[in-house]
Amino acid sequence: MRKIMNTTEEKPKRTGLLVWMIVSQALTLVSLLIWLLVAGLSVMAFDSGVSTEAWTIVIAVWSYPIIPIVLVIVAWIAYARRKNTLAAILSGLSFAPPFLLYLGIFVVNTFWFATH
Repeated sequence: MRKIMNTTEEKPKRTGLLVWMIVSQALTLVSLLIWLLVAGLSVMAFDSGVSTEAWTIVIAVWSYPIIPIVLVIVAWIAYARRKNTLAAILSGLSFAPPFLLYLGIFVVNTFWFATH
């Protein structure tokens, strides 16, 4: 009779990934708090009357939270399935749009003040 040995492989620690996911999702939460202000102000698009442009702006602004919420959920699913790289990328992408927007505003503002 053959005896099967019960061996357990030691899985690599994922503490760094867990910290990254928590920090990036805290930044996502901050972006959603800023979005709340923008969402409240976006209804002023209707001040000059109902138009296609006003509806486009309001729908675009109000649909923004869908993106980070879906990315956060999928990142945690990937983390649970031990797909570490995918979890890290998706978690980072959850706060990337507002970060890139702020970076773009900073660059354009700096360029404008440098040239005027």
